[in-house]
Amino acid sequence: MRAGQDAEPVLDRELRDGDEHRRLREALVGGPVAAAVSDPRVLDAMRRVPRHSFVPTNVLARAYEDHPLPIGRGQTIPQPSLVGLMAQLLHVRAGDRVLEVGTGSGYQAAILAQLTDQVYSVEIVPELAASARAVLDLLGYGAVHTDRRDGYLGWPEHAPYRAIVVAAAPGHIPQPLVDQLAPDGGRLVIPLGSSWDSQSLCLITRHGELVERQRILDVRFVPLTREPPVNHPRPPDDSAAG
Repeated sequence: MRAGQDAEPVLDRELRDGDEHRRLREALVGGPVAAAVSDPRVLDAMRRVPRHSFVPTNVLARAYEDHPLPIGRGQTIPQPSLVGLMAQLLHVRAGDRVLEVGTGSGYQAAILAQLTDQVYSVEIVPELAASARAVLDLLGYGAVHTDRRDGYLGWPEHAPYRAIVVAAAPGHIPQPLVDQLAPDGGRLVIPLGSSWDSQSLCLITRHGELVERQRILDVRFVPLTREPPVNHPRPPDDSAAG
């Protein structure tokens, strides 16, 4: 289901899933992904989702390598083992409401949709939001809710969320995302750091007004993009009138 969309999708994707794709996917999940992820539900989800359909065709041959890949507009699809680890840290169960900040290619949203039927995902880049929506629809993930908006602010209309995952790095924990977490153990997985060389993947857990923070490992994500501030015209100064 789509909410807002500001651009028409331009698709450069291979949507067919053949025996060779499945063989490569099994090798990826059974190898580097399984080395980082132990949750069988997450591993099964990653076996089901065709990663090659979420990357541009110019990097199609590398779709099942355990590396991030460019998806255009200065953004990347994260390496599969990291996607799996982040999904595992969320502890998603059937029926949980989950928010993803940074739809990107739509790949992580598709993984999450294998774990729960309540996935909400926001993307600030219009072209990526449109193409991800189109791919998700064509692959049968029409139940994933998407919108083009500033992810720093979350999607408050559907809060609270049992889990939130952020696919880009802000310099600090966005308070709106903490506020939208379920207060009884809601989990936020987010890369934090203002530069490429000093980012850490962190797990934030909310218990009422208490927020716990746990560092997981060093990572490198693109910076979290924000909407530019709106410059409102100054009202006329009535005191200057003669």
